[in-house]
Amino acid sequence: MHEIVDIDRLKGKMRAQIHPVILSGGAGTRLWPLSRASFPKQFLPLVSERTLFQETALRNIEDAGFALPIVVCNEEHRFVIDDQLAQINIRPRQILVEPVARNTAPALAIAALWLVAEEPDAVMLVQPSDQAIGAAADLHRAVFAGLSAAKEGRLVVLGIKPTHPETGYGYVAGGRALDGNGAIFAVDRFIEKPDRDTARQLIESERFHWSSGIFLFGAQHYLDELERLHPAMLSACRAALQNGRSDFDFFRLDAAFFEQAPALSIDCAVMERTDRAAVVLADMAWSDISSWQALWETIPRDAAGNVTRGPVFLDSTRNAYIHAEGRLIAAIGLDNIVAVSTDDAILIASADRSGDVAGIVKQLQENDRTEAVQHVTCYRPWGCYKTVDNGHRFQVKRITVKPGAKLSLQKHFHRAEHWVVVQGTALVQRGADTMLVSENQSVYIPVGTEHRLENPGKVPLHLIEVQSGAYLGEDDIVRLADGYGRS
Repeated sequence: MHEIVDIDRLKGKMRAQIHPVILSGGAGTRLWPLSRASFPKQFLPLVSERTLFQETALRNIEDAGFALPIVVCNEEHRFVIDDQLAQINIRPRQILVEPVARNTAPALAIAALWLVAEEPDAVMLVQPSDQAIGAAADLHRAVFAGLSAAKEGRLVVLGIKPTHPETGYGYVAGGRALDGNGAIFAVDRFIEKPDRDTARQLIESERFHWSSGIFLFGAQHYLDELERLHPAMLSACRAALQNGRSDFDFFRLDAAFFEQAPALSIDCAVMERTDRAAVVLADMAWSDISSWQALWETIPRDAAGNVTRGPVFLDSTRNAYIHAEGRLIAAIGLDNIVAVSTDDAILIASADRSGDVAGIVKQLQENDRTEAVQHVTCYRPWGCYKTVDNGHRFQVKRITVKPGAKLSLQKHFHRAEHWVVVQGTALVQRGADTMLVSENQSVYIPVGTEHRLENPGKVPLHLIEVQSGAYLGEDDIVRLADGYGRS
């Protein structure tokens, strides 16, 4: 029988003692074609009107026991994260930018090092940014149940009661009880991603839970274990932080030192080797949305078991997840399928094979297909652009610039550009000239001419860009000045 934790009582006693650390470095290839390396699943509104990243950030700040979040992310996503946090009125305590991906153990070492410099006794609540969780109160109940053990030096993982023999998750078994309430146990054993028969046996034993990837521990306690188990990793991370630099609202790690850190997960590097691991049995709805099938299971379904998004029409179709962006999808007489349509790709799969999407992405990468990485819509710190047509020596884009934002001062060696404003007003610098361009007006930028585009207004600026020239790649940009540190 689990103890009923009085969250309201604990809030008052634990005010701002728990520091959420949000990990946002994944590529999310298993939800291709919606999720891609340039804009992965955590930044998509998959289960609500907010993105998974936003839901993660909001989950803990409303409770008085939590400090503002620390985010660890990669270089490409830093402005997306800043923008999505601003949309929900959260200013993070810090955004730590990784120059290269080194997996979760080094990422958490960086966060822990940064935290102990500010607060030596800080307790970290580590959360991936791409999970779906039911009620926040259920998560808080599990966190507070494990807080005392975390303060005493335990490295706590939240265990989720399994509902089916999942082969894509790790499993954890609890051993000796660490309290008198049956809420937290010393870890007896971890098993990483078993085959289906083994997964079924683990569930039948009733000893194993899914390992959620959500951790609670003292920052210094984690560093102490890392010093014992992987001193070279900790040394590289410490040097990367000490030699890093602040850049606008971000902190950039030193690339040369961070590259020296072994690329290991926290599970492999620490949790499976420490004798301080503990597990809290969390009673909550949870999914890491590791496949289209998992997403289908997370979202409420209609009477026929279908989940649809966008312009979708069905006839005699059951147990389907169908997502349409732009183009209409009509499905007749189908069962147990996934169909996802974007501007540049269509996925059709049997639902029970939807976990194999990563293999398709690998094939695309091996064939140098841009669809493996880039969306048709590309996000930038100033807004976004979408490619709407291209052919021999031309390309057409739809550009959106946020109010008050401006592109870099730049030039191109191989292409000319023609801008047509369709909404708002553009402030254009072209060579030595500066001009305002209003709706239904246009401006031409010759090859090699220095130019800059700015939105001086209070509404988004929308324009059509027509490029022409011998080479139209995005690497034909020479930035001469930039407000986002990219020049």
